[in-house]
Amino acid sequence: MSELSYMEKLLDGVEVEWKLLEEVGKFQRGKRFVKKDMISEGFPCIHYGEMYTHYDIWANTSKSFVDKDLASKLRVAECGDVVIVAAGETIEDIGRGTAWLGESSVVIHDACFSYKSPLNPKYVSYFLRTKMFQDQIKPYISSGKISAINAKGLGKAKIPIPPLNVQAEIVRILDTFTELTAELTAELTARQQQYAYYRDELLTFEEGEVEWKELSELTLSTSNIKWSDTDSVYRYIDLSSVSRENNKITETTEITAENAPSRAKKLVEKDDVIFATTRPTQQRICLIDDEYSGGVVSTGYCVLRANPSAVIPKWIYFYLSSSNFKTYLEDVQSGSAYPAVSDAKVKSFKIPIPPISEQKRIVSILDKFDALTTSLTEGLPREIELRQQQYEYYRDLLLSFPKPEVASHD
Repeated sequence: MSELSYMEKLLDGVEVEWKLLEEVGKFQRGKRFVKKDMISEGFPCIHYGEMYTHYDIWANTSKSFVDKDLASKLRVAECGDVVIVAAGETIEDIGRGTAWLGESSVVIHDACFSYKSPLNPKYVSYFLRTKMFQDQIKPYISSGKISAINAKGLGKAKIPIPPLNVQAEIVRILDTFTELTAELTAELTARQQQYAYYRDELLTFEEGEVEWKELSELTLSTSNIKWSDTDSVYRYIDLSSVSRENNKITETTEITAENAPSRAKKLVEKDDVIFATTRPTQQRICLIDDEYSGGVVSTGYCVLRANPSAVIPKWIYFYLSSSNFKTYLEDVQSGSAYPAVSDAKVKSFKIPIPPISEQKRIVSILDKFDALTTSLTEGLPREIELRQQQYEYYRDLLLSFPKPEVASHD
């Protein structure tokens, strides 16, 4: 389609006004509840952390619930409101919105706002994903370990307000793109779930069938680098260096004693297993290969060096990728806003230890199944990426009405 002529025809000469969000609608902050308040059934609720992991443009059902008596003491978003997250680990996290279209209200966390306006809620939600919105709110975000913004800061952003029929048409077009991406993502997820099921089955042993040992009993000691004793250049593996999609190291930086970050301390060797202890249930894990042997990793990783007389490295690697380990992490991690687990807790985890020959047999099967799954899905991540880029292009184009200057920071 010829995008500009299409929009001009749709607008039919109507001038699009830009207004401050605070002029168009009303923000209300949620009230605090904690993860232990969340249950599997009850009154719908949205915790701010779920805004990053579960919710997208819109939702009509919640992942979590709270007790109805507790819900009566909290604040809710109603159908047609937009839930906006107001706190996160990075500035880029702030301001994501989800249009709530559920039949009932939903309790929202105090790190979220509900936004009630006469605008199409999905139109607002799409706008909140744009760079033009993010650029407007950046001056109002307080940064730190947890970045945050208040209602006044959010309200200073301006939004274009075409007629409701135009808002609806923009939503229809963008929904088409997001549905295509969602279909591809669902196919990739199904393949990954199938692999995870067979992996967990192969790693399951009946009680008494094999011996179980803590990782601390199966691993060797590792060492930290002494920057005062070296002037060499090292490859540095930070938390963001390991992809959660394929458990591979995607990028590193070169560091020396002069520019090494304070967390660059742990030395690694080939076949070490590194596991990220920050947000541990994401299971960011990697097996060090020849290319990165001798490198330095962040203190945010637990380094596990297999004792070859008891266990092979890939046995540890696959078991730490399992659902059993994830369940364990959910129980032992601490900190609701910034969950983490200590190295000691990781090393206290018990895994089954069949004979080395059996470990090798199972690992061989898992390697082959992993390769098969990868070959079946290798094109999907790239296609998803292209679809996402296409969606973002049209989203920004469709929302790029002639606009005033970016709001200045008072």
